[in-house]
Amino acid sequence: MKVVLQRVKSAYVEIDSIKISEISQGLLIFWGIEEEDTDIDGDVLINKILNFRIFSDENFKMNKSIIDVKGEVLIVSQFTLGANFLKGNRPSFVNAKNPDIANEMFNKIVQKFSIKIKTKTGQFGSMMQVGLINDGPSTFVLTSKNGKIIN
Repeated sequence: MKVVLQRVKSAYVEIDSIKISEISQGLLIFWGIEEEDTDIDGDVLINKILNFRIFSDENFKMNKSIIDVKGEVLIVSQFTLGANFLKGNRPSFVNAKNPDIANEMFNKIVQKFSIKIKTKTGQFGSMMQVGLINDGPSTFVLTSKNGKIIN
């Protein structure tokens, strides 16, 4: 499972020029689910993200978590994070989880986040336009395999 986190001052998702989700300060999270990923991989990433100290304290040091700053999250499903592009010039998406199973896993992830923090989403499987004002910029890539964060 792979996620790209962007610390944002604001972010939104539009479909067909209609804004369907919007957050203020927090995290825009692009979430990719691959074939071998399990719910445990999601749980490990959720825990890491909720406690990840990437927000500035009063001394401008990254010492605060999304919970500490009472931020919001906007989670957008993104199967392209599982792309294989080592062979040829067109990415292959064979590593992406079956969409029906991925959607079920994605919804569980969103539910678990929403227990702890204000959570919004894009629309699974839709063509979306995502806008943001990046804060920093501060962007991080996290991957979980076999229930562990890997680098």
